[in-house]
Amino acid sequence: MERMLVVVFENELKAYDGSKALNELDAEGSISVHAEAVIKKNDDGTATIKQKGEEFPIKTVGGTAIGALIGLLGGPIGVAVGAVAGTFAGAAWDTNRAGVNAEFLDDVSAKLTPGKWAVVSQVSEEWVTPVDTRMAGLGGTVFRSALKNVEHEQYVRDVAAIKADIAQLTAEQAKSRADQKAKLQLEIDNLNKKLNAKLE
Repeated sequence: MERMLVVVFENELKAYDGSKALNELDAEGSISVHAEAVIKKNDDGTATIKQKGEEFPIKTVGGTAIGALIGLLGGPIGVAVGAVAGTFAGAAWDTNRAGVNAEFLDDVSAKLTPGKWAVVSQVSEEWVTPVDTRMAGLGGTVFRSALKNVEHEQYVRDVAAIKADIAQLTAEQAKSRADQKAKLQLEIDNLNKKLNAKLE
C-alpha cells in the first residue's frame, strides 16, 4: 500500500540515521521508497530541507506529493528550502495535493515542534512492522497516511458536490422563466457529463 510517512526525531543525527534506515529497508525489499527528504522545523515555524553530504542525497521533491506535504508542514509563512530543491509556500498547497488528510497533519504538527527533525517519505509497504521497529530503535515517532484513502475521500466529496450543484440548478430551473430554462438546462447537462466522467 502506498503511504506518506513522517518520522519525527529529537535531533539531526537521529534523523539522518532514520533516513539511512529507510533506505536500507528499501534495499532489502521490505519497503519501496519513492521520494524522501530530511527536514528541520525552524524556530519561526518554517521547515527546511536538509542534506548531509553525498551520503544522504535528497530524492526529487519538487512538484510532488512529498513537496506539498513539506510545504504544509512548513506552516502558513512557507518553507525555507535548501538550494537543491526550490521553494514551496505552505499556504499555497492543499492536503489533496499532498495526499494526506487534516487529521494526519494535525498529529504530525503536534509532534514536529521547532527544533525537531523529521524524515518525510512516500513509500510502498505491505506491513508496518519493519519501519516501526527500526524507527522505534532510533527513538523516532512514526506517522503514516494511506494515499489511497485520501484519494477516495476526495472522489466522494467531488461526486457529492456535483450532485448538489445539479439539484440546486434543477430546483432553480423549475422556478425560472422560459428564457432561462434552456440556459440552466445546458449547465445541468454539463454537470451531468462531469458526474458521469467521475463515476466511470
